[in-house]
Amino acid sequence: MGDMDDVNEPAVPEVVESPALRAQPSGKVARWLLHHQVQPVGPAAGEGHAEPHAWWKVMCLTGVDYFSSLAYVPAIAALAAGAVSPLATLLIVALTLLGMLPMYRRVAKESPHGAGSVAMLEDLLPFWWGKLFVLVLLGFVATSWIITITLSTADASVHVVENPFFPQALHGHEVALTVALLLVLGGVFLLGFSEAVSVAIPLVAVFLVLNAVVIAVGLAHVFTTPGAWSAWTDALVEGGGGPGDLMGPALLAFPLLVLGLSGFETGVSMMPLVAAKGADGEQRLRSRIRNTRKLLTTAALIMSVYLLSASFVTTVLIPHEQFEPGGAANGRALAWLAHEHVGETFGTIYDISTILILWFAGASAMAGLINIVPRYLPDYGMAPEWGRAVRPVVIVYTAVCVAITIAFDADVDSQAGAYATGILAMMVSGAFAVTVSVARRRRRAAAIGFALLTAVLFYALGANIIDKPDGIAISGFFIAGIVIVSLISRVSRTTELRADRIVFDPAARQFITDTLAHDNAINIIANRREAGDRAEYSAKEREQRGTNPVPAPADVLFLEIDVVDPSDFSETLTVHGVEVDGYRVLRAEAPAAPNAIAAILLTLRDTTGIQPHCYFAWAEGSPLKHMFRYFLLGRGDTAPVTREIIRKHEPDPTRRPGIHVGG
Repeated sequence: MGDMDDVNEPAVPEVVESPALRAQPSGKVARWLLHHQVQPVGPAAGEGHAEPHAWWKVMCLTGVDYFSSLAYVPAIAALAAGAVSPLATLLIVALTLLGMLPMYRRVAKESPHGAGSVAMLEDLLPFWWGKLFVLVLLGFVATSWIITITLSTADASVHVVENPFFPQALHGHEVALTVALLLVLGGVFLLGFSEAVSVAIPLVAVFLVLNAVVIAVGLAHVFTTPGAWSAWTDALVEGGGGPGDLMGPALLAFPLLVLGLSGFETGVSMMPLVAAKGADGEQRLRSRIRNTRKLLTTAALIMSVYLLSASFVTTVLIPHEQFEPGGAANGRALAWLAHEHVGETFGTIYDISTILILWFAGASAMAGLINIVPRYLPDYGMAPEWGRAVRPVVIVYTAVCVAITIAFDADVDSQAGAYATGILAMMVSGAFAVTVSVARRRRRAAAIGFALLTAVLFYALGANIIDKPDGIAISGFFIAGIVIVSLISRVSRTTELRADRIVFDPAARQFITDTLAHDNAINIIANRREAGDRAEYSAKEREQRGTNPVPAPADVLFLEIDVVDPSDFSETLTVHGVEVDGYRVLRAEAPAAPNAIAAILLTLRDTTGIQPHCYFAWAEGSPLKHMFRYFLLGRGDTAPVTREIIRKHEPDPTRRPGIHVGG
């Protein structure tokens, strides 16, 4: 009875982990570097690489970028729009609450695993065009967030050297100071996300409190200083006073002020860090979406109140010439008010707080980069597997930021164009993704509204490109760099097994069990299915028995790989058993046929203890043509590629599955 049970027991388990040889880190440093891994896009995203935190704590990490724009946006608005600066700021507040907030609340719902609007756009184009589209989007993401890190840190250095209480010896050493701040920022992230959140909370809290004091004192001066209010209203009247005269400067300043909205994209990219409650994964996901929406809404309301009031008091109280290049309020309007109306001691405290939050504004961008880019490139085969690990990625990004800082001489203005281009391109892509999403659901009113938002953001992007064409050129370098590195990585990884795990359905398991019971051997004929009928399998078996060393009494199985999307790289390989008029066929779908065949053969060897033999016919045509077909279409001269993949993953020749080619 026991023998019968052994015979009926399937020879292979249902699920088998990939047989790929993956070297485990042996040293302490290597284990430390590779400890935290970012998961691919999907339900598991966000698990394992960072401890979740309450939504308001994560808001502080996003807020070091979003709220830090209070340090410079009021000055930008006043310089660009003059007396009508509050009106221009009111347009930004309206755009924030009526456009950007609803848009990113929808992104949070439809892309809840931290991949942002990129994930929503990923499937718009098929095959390689879709991957190239994502690479371009990631190029803009890298542009905006890496330049955010370098620009905000350089701006922090500027605030250091402009404060009269800091040592004069720092003047002329802005590059060295910026590099030092970048290295400290990278060091915080090497410690972990929790440490970054812990630093962000007090920085944001203190900065918001200090700004509240400056704005409150400023409002008191507006209504108590003789002539302040009337001087501002007179400036409005001198500008014409009509709606058109007021709206003109406001609209011209609008593209510059949109940049202050960059915190929304980092907010949704950090969704995996947001703590959630629930009995199962689905409930926790819904909770995470709700909490992220709280994060976005609270941040938008706080920033809207601060921005509008700050713009008002700085425009009314600061002489316009102070906003001009070289003026004391240029790029630091609230800091000017802090020194002039609250006192030099408070002003210096405000400067220190501004320096710290501008320095750490790069933390928000760094967190966004860590949460998005590693979810795509390794999964596409366009980065090595260590590209999923947080700490090596932090080291790479920090090195890139240092190189850019040195290349641009830590100059804020020279980086502004690239910063604006990257941020606005991300916003346009997000608005377009949401427009497509609601249009597919046939929600006409929402689609029209989001289409209008897309047009507004596209106008801002176009205006920025015209005003600062160097920005799109720098973005182009980032995009080209990502595409080139990705293609090199993809080519170098073509001989990997490219299967996360192998799943056998009941029929496939039974076929393998039966063939082992027949002669304790596994003989497989590789076939590219055409008609898929009895005549095809009969002719294929006859051909292979005549040209290959298939043992005469051997029981044979057929193996067919359907290439569904050759631009994909790694996924679960599911093997189905199908019987066609007595012929037993194992079928699977995969991005590349040779890699899938090699993975199945090695899995059968490991699970059964029997070395399988696989029989092929020679492919007709040029080897060079077959090579390109394999890279682009997942097919080519399958037999030699399969053999090479097996050779790479099994160093012992005596343990390799047999590959036989005849004809």
